[in-house]
Amino acid sequence: MEIMVKPKTLANKIPVAILGATGAVGQRFVQLLEGHPWFEVSALAASDQSTGKAYEEACHWLLTTPVPEKVRKMTVLPAEAGQKQVRDCRLVFSALPSNIAGPVEAQFAQAGYAVCSNAGSHRMDADVPLLIPEVNPDHTALIETQKQKRGWGGFIVANPNCSSTQLALVLRPLLDCFGLRKLAVVTMQAISGAGYPGLSSFDILGNIIPLIEGEEAKLESEPNKLLGKLENQGVSEADFITSAQCNRVAVRDGHTECVSVEFQRRVSVEQVVEALENFQADPGVMDLPSSPTRPILVHREADRPQPALDISNAGGMVTHVGRVRPDHLLDVRFVVLGHNTVRGAAGGSLHNAELLVSQGWIR
Repeated sequence: MEIMVKPKTLANKIPVAILGATGAVGQRFVQLLEGHPWFEVSALAASDQSTGKAYEEACHWLLTTPVPEKVRKMTVLPAEAGQKQVRDCRLVFSALPSNIAGPVEAQFAQAGYAVCSNAGSHRMDADVPLLIPEVNPDHTALIETQKQKRGWGGFIVANPNCSSTQLALVLRPLLDCFGLRKLAVVTMQAISGAGYPGLSSFDILGNIIPLIEGEEAKLESEPNKLLGKLENQGVSEADFITSAQCNRVAVRDGHTECVSVEFQRRVSVEQVVEALENFQADPGVMDLPSSPTRPILVHREADRPQPALDISNAGGMVTHVGRVRPDHLLDVRFVVLGHNTVRGAAGGSLHNAELLVSQGWIR
């Protein structure tokens, strides 16, 4: 579908609901939606222990900016599609845990809502777009297939796992320019990726935990769907192999990945750098409110990127690449850094929603 870019502000903002609003990702949704030119928070929903309370009472706020004034006294609702305060919302952002998100998100989609999900429950469903606006904006065409197949009035669109997001963004121009055969990825993932309260300080301080349950499987499968081609009302996945090893490290925000790539033809380091630096999103995507000027920032310094120095660039929506150099086993290796709770979570879902508005899926 052709992207029809909306103005930077809308005369009437689109009312939205946030499911799982009291959790770490839910709070990031609340923060990012404050003052958004297209969307306005109209309903907040969470677990039974939070329902009926004012948001400021139900929520242990974790972010450096204060709780937005508009939502402080807003009553937290059950995560149910029939709630009166939710009925006026056309768009629902889901920050629910994956173990409960699946049926709840389906309930909202069946009831006619557009659901932008950060959970993993539906990511690999054949008829659910797994979406990054700069990577595969055409995959939203699956929405029509999904609605027809399931008989829903609404639909679900998912953003990928936080580590898959930054990896797929970097692989997009490399696949297009050179083709991919195989890659090896070792991640060093921030503790915020484990949610709140997350890990015990006794477990993580001065330590590295070489296991994040289910993470390696996501990193080895999601990029192939993201980078695949839309064919016959489905996605033909990209044909490359990934070997992933995922580790939790004592960093608050920002996932770092060490990546080695083998291409389908001989490629120099200079060609890889040029492809990454020249990569731009489709014009319509570039004009979305949350789009950074450039989705990939290549660092020339020998010791960058670093979470402490680079993670907040462009509000956390930029993916960083550094240390691009020859690889003695494959072809080229480099370091990737992305903000796991912004671009890799709430910010990714928000960006997807903007794309859906621009394409006319949400009116």
